[in-house]
Amino acid sequence: MKRTLRTTVLTVGALIAALGLPAGPAQADDIAPRIDLRVLVVSDGGPSTDAIAAELTAAGTPYTEIDLTRSDRPVIDAGFLADTVDGRPRARFQAVVLPNDNPFPAGSAEMAALVAYEQTYEIPQVDAYTYARPEAGLQYPVYGGYSGSIDGAQAQVTTAGKAGPFGYLDGTVPFEDNDPAVGESYAYLSRPVAGADFTPYVDAAIPGRSTRGALVGEYRHDGRRELVVTFVYNQYQQQFRLLARGIVEWMTGGVHLGASRNYFAVHVDDVFAADDRWNTQLNCTPGDVDCTDPNAQPDPIRMTPDDVDHAITWQDQKNFTFDFAYNGAGSVDHREDHNGTDALADRLIAQRNKFRWINHTYSHPFLGCVQDTAVVPWTCATNADGSTRWVSRNEISDEIATNRVWGQINGLPLENGELVTGEHSGMKVLPQQPEDNPNLALAVDDNDITWLGSDNSREPTQRRVGPATTVPRHPMNVFYNAGRAAEQVDEYNWIYTSRAQGGSGICEDNPATTTCLTAPLDTATGYDQVIVPLEKRIALGHVLANDPRPHFIHQSNLAEDRIAYPVLDGVLDGYAALFADNTPVVNLRMKDIGAELLRRAAWQAALQAGDVTAYRIGSTVTVDAPDGTAVTATLPTGTTRGGAAFGEAYAGAASGWTTATGAPLTLTLPSSAATPTVSAAEPGEATKPAPDTRVPAGVSERVPYGADTSTEDD
Repeated sequence: MKRTLRTTVLTVGALIAALGLPAGPAQADDIAPRIDLRVLVVSDGGPSTDAIAAELTAAGTPYTEIDLTRSDRPVIDAGFLADTVDGRPRARFQAVVLPNDNPFPAGSAEMAALVAYEQTYEIPQVDAYTYARPEAGLQYPVYGGYSGSIDGAQAQVTTAGKAGPFGYLDGTVPFEDNDPAVGESYAYLSRPVAGADFTPYVDAAIPGRSTRGALVGEYRHDGRRELVVTFVYNQYQQQFRLLARGIVEWMTGGVHLGASRNYFAVHVDDVFAADDRWNTQLNCTPGDVDCTDPNAQPDPIRMTPDDVDHAITWQDQKNFTFDFAYNGAGSVDHREDHNGTDALADRLIAQRNKFRWINHTYSHPFLGCVQDTAVVPWTCATNADGSTRWVSRNEISDEIATNRVWGQINGLPLENGELVTGEHSGMKVLPQQPEDNPNLALAVDDNDITWLGSDNSREPTQRRVGPATTVPRHPMNVFYNAGRAAEQVDEYNWIYTSRAQGGSGICEDNPATTTCLTAPLDTATGYDQVIVPLEKRIALGHVLANDPRPHFIHQSNLAEDRIAYPVLDGVLDGYAALFADNTPVVNLRMKDIGAELLRRAAWQAALQAGDVTAYRIGSTVTVDAPDGTAVTATLPTGTTRGGAAFGEAYAGAASGWTTATGAPLTLTLPSSAATPTVSAAEPGEATKPAPDTRVPAGVSERVPYGADTSTEDD
């Protein structure tokens, strides 16, 4: 947008010359400069700039970070910020992120260079966490505002925020209060200075008053635009996760490389089979290798036809689809024991198209080393020469192939390249089995498996196993051996309490365990009051973190008390209360999740290697990437490539992947997208550095999800 100049030509020319910024020809105001699609993040080591950098990394948005605490850092001057390419002025960064509105010493030449750069190229600035003060367009908090903790507060997106960068939110922005003993959120709530051009986007009630104070807002002054954030956060806190997308969209004008979606998928393992029940007296699971009481008998938990009907009704209500990882032998064995009948399998097969299906091997055996269960914990059996005895290639291959054939005979709509082995076995299991069964890769190749489920708590990154690529899955702390809430709580208590309290003592042996309980939970109320809210927050945190990895539970959790549903309801209902209809949960099947993760890894590698260049000139975005590279971007709705619409609609924008073909990609923005021009710089006021802002311990060091907490690694 062109703006009216308030300085003489002589003054402007002198200023630009002094700063070394490219002035261009006399008609500089009409030139569309080249704006590189890269963000400059200036960090002081604080959690807020780190959080924004983490959001850019997760989305695949390139940025350059300068750490102000390092003596060997580059100097931010005109030459660092801008230059000329092929005779055209170039801005090397499309946005600037600062720790606060001015983190430099008084009279800083670096801040002056940034001011002139932002004015000249209309570059927006994010103040990641700043004190409410007139230099940021806000009154000091002492004048009817507030400074202090806002743990547990309910902030709101304003009308302007919904019409602007936060239109993907439904309105409420709840602030976490995971531990009453720890300060987690600190904020400055204040109103705009009289006459300031300040638009609040997110605000909250000022304690003890009938007025509201800004937490996030846009301040326009001196030919510049700043997004002012007056609360501190880290990358894990829900309030930041909710606002992160809008911060990025605001600073990039909705034109940037990288994309972010909110994903949720749930794999239900052991379908058709039964899961052995936790024994509350023995504190173990009869049927498992570590439950050695000779008198203990397995007590199976298995879904019923009514559980199938409930799952279908639930899916229809939530607009969500389960992925059922099945074991065909479970039905075959059941028919043998029940005169050829299996009402569960009959109902599941009749309703097979209501679910997605994954091969989970025929009989769910352990496919790694041959286990020596004479000792607890088990060890790998060895051959006479001391080498490890492995489950054979033929045994593994038969388990995969037989289950596939059983599923095909029964008409299950399968993706034959997907596989989840029982207990993720065959892959390394520490400490007993420190390497993969070498026969696993061979059997996977025999059966044309391309996607292999793995345990995210053991291996969070993808890797190759023969021709297959792993798909890490988040385990939920809803136990496979619990069909009733009381059983879940009893086992939870045993695992996470001290020996003196009758527990396993795992927390005494490993103080780093984050799920430790100070006292056993009440078996009647502990599940609903503690475990469900905890697991809901953990899973929702993954959803809000642009993490497509699936979660997994077991068929036992859909049976009897159906204990999985309160957690899943908490995730999906909680999500629906936070997001607008234009930002739905993305529910992918396993192969699509694997492909998404694989594309992201390749994209990050290309960015790190410096093989991607992208810039905007007027309404044209050009991306140069190696031939065959899948390029990810978020652009305004209506953007086209070669006349065809780019991307898919999500969160009020178009985003997705498009493949580079050797020549630079050209994307045409819609006419509604504002076109930057080179503006003559106006001298801005040299503001004072922001006062020190408070960072409570619960932000500088992440607060777990409560005094008694869990993580996905458990």
